Amino acid sequence: MNSLSKEDFLNGQLLLIDKPLGWSSFQAVNKIKWVIRKKFGLKKIKVGHAGTLDPLATGLLLICTGKFTKKISELQGQIKEYTGTFALGATTPSFDLETEVNEIFPTDHISEQSIREAINGFKGEIEQIPPVFSALKKDGKRLYEYAREGKEVTIKKRTVTISAFEITKITLPEVGFRVVCSKGTYIRSLAHDYGLALDSGAHLSSLRRTKIGDYNVNNAVDPVLFEETLLGRKSKSFEN
Repeated sequence: MNSLSKEDFLNGQLLLIDKPLGWSSFQAVNKIKWVIRKKFGLKKIKVGHAGTLDPLATGLLLICTGKFTKKISELQGQIKEYTGTFALGATTPSFDLETEVNEIFPTDHISEQSIREAINGFKGEIEQIPPVFSALKKDGKRLYEYAREGKEVTIKKRTVTISAFEITKITLPEVGFRVVCSKGTYIRSLAHDYGLALDSGAHLSSLRRTKIGDYNVNNAVDPVLFEETLLGRKSKSFEN
């Protein structure tokens, strides 16, 4: 990576970044942009990502530089694979750990068989309602802005495709999963709806994006390691 030149980044690079827990996608993009500018003394360079990951999620973020930013919309449309865990027996307003638990549900009736059978209702084309705590816009305003103000908004259902959904581990109340899905799928909404299907509640307790199209997180690099590799020194703090 440190053999790449200024012209390489300006002409366009597709960087596979493994976004750390707690980082926003914007922070990851900003870090990469800062490192490239620092390395080559550039006043500006176009850098963007092809699909947001929430701060509480980790995993594959495709970051495009220079002329490759034109490929972002094409990359966003590719199928994605996620792994993670659902926590059964409780819901949160954000459908994940961003907000506190707001309701507790019984889980005594849930068996390993029902956990495995419930996924069958979520394969193929399904309808989802995106979480109120999301970056989708309604009337020019982000949904999470309405949610944080305590305002109720009507959110339209959207059709998404789940091409694979499997349960990988059961250690109640946690249930491990793997999902392959289309663009626009909210795994948080899937967690919430999965809880309903079990006559209980559920929220997303961890999430990792492992693939986007043919790109695999196993080939991705941590943004701090990207800095150390490109600049040839240990990472220092930077301004967002």
